[in-house]
Amino acid sequence: MTATDQQRARILARVDRGELHLDEAAKLLGLSARQVARLRARYAARGPAGLVHGNRGRPSPRRTPEGLRARVVDLARTRYAGLNDCHLAELLTEREGLELGRVTVRRILREVGLASPRRRRPPAHRSRRERLPAEGCLVQLDGSRHDWLEGRGPWLTLVGAIDDATGRVPAATFRDQEDAAGYLEILRTIALDVGLPLGVYRDRHGAFEPTLARRRGTLDEERGLSQVGRVLTELGIASLAAGSPQAKGRIERLWGTWQDRLVAELRLAGIRDRAAANAFLVEYLPRFNARFAVPALDPTPAWRPWPDGLDPDRVFALKYRRKVGRDHTIALGGRSLQLPALPRRASYAGRMVEVHLRLDGSAVAFDGERQLATLPAPADPVALRTLRDRLAEPGLVPAPSQLPWIPPADHPWKRMTAVRQARLAERALTDSLNS
Repeated sequence: MTATDQQRARILARVDRGELHLDEAAKLLGLSARQVARLRARYAARGPAGLVHGNRGRPSPRRTPEGLRARVVDLARTRYAGLNDCHLAELLTEREGLELGRVTVRRILREVGLASPRRRRPPAHRSRRERLPAEGCLVQLDGSRHDWLEGRGPWLTLVGAIDDATGRVPAATFRDQEDAAGYLEILRTIALDVGLPLGVYRDRHGAFEPTLARRRGTLDEERGLSQVGRVLTELGIASLAAGSPQAKGRIERLWGTWQDRLVAELRLAGIRDRAAANAFLVEYLPRFNARFAVPALDPTPAWRPWPDGLDPDRVFALKYRRKVGRDHTIALGGRSLQLPALPRRASYAGRMVEVHLRLDGSAVAFDGERQLATLPAPADPVALRTLRDRLAEPGLVPAPSQLPWIPPADHPWKRMTAVRQARLAERALTDSLNS
């Protein structure tokens, strides 16, 4: 009997002894007089056992069947191992046809000792920042370096963006590392598919705030802008720097969700390289946005349309200043570009031109607004001789550019230890016997 049943038994016993009236007992028990009368009759017929509910100790008629429970546990331990309870419940409904709620799945797993893979700790007190009113007012940019393929392939960096008002992810891409080209690819996708946001919220990564050494040789060294900063300035997009990871918590929480959900989805799809992972993102983003995006307070979006007459290839490119050599070649990033002869100009030698490295890997030179024809330049003699040597002796390893380092006499490697001294004495004795 529970404490409630024991309390009812004591009060009903007082009613039988005439110490309490039926209405007074009803007030003490918080029940109606009719219900107390029913309890009194059952108590008189069966004693204290009559106060216990008849279904106590019996399995619920709505209990999940044992076969279904065993199947859920088996899937959680094998195919869907490592998924959190909510994600597992969704995939069981989508892929296995098992319509079970998150609470039901959680209860089944906990009964067999399967804990959630994510350990949660009590969060520090933080005040919640209200979302901006309309979609397109602010987009948060960031990159996440993680073992997205779980050892099936190389470590990758996922560069993405999330809208502050709705939590919608307009674009994301896998890169080998967090670089300016990845952010330019994201911005290009957002600008052409959705529109231009009013501002971006980002951290202080070198792609946004380059050091002084990185500014040299770029078109923005006077303004101190990076390649991404130049694009934002040209498009009139405000660039706001976050002071801490918590300040851009919306995209930080996105990485936590994706390192749990997206990793599992990539594993189930058998993804093993970056190209396949990017192809998977194309169909994953609409599903994710349909599940997690929320409506904005203002239904009118704030995206700005792409300006008429503006060439996206001219904007979303890595731009550098380079001087044309005497042989009309331009050196950039380990490659050489050849400028053909022009009929109206005797020579471009010594002239400063703009070189654009586009996102598709092509390089284009500009003289102001005029695009110059470029061709791959022939290899120089040094490169040709190196290629000849490699073809002649493929197993030959080039000699080092400097002499090998020899440790000094007082280096720890050359200190006379007892073991070394014994070996030298043994060698000397051996040499004397052989002679």
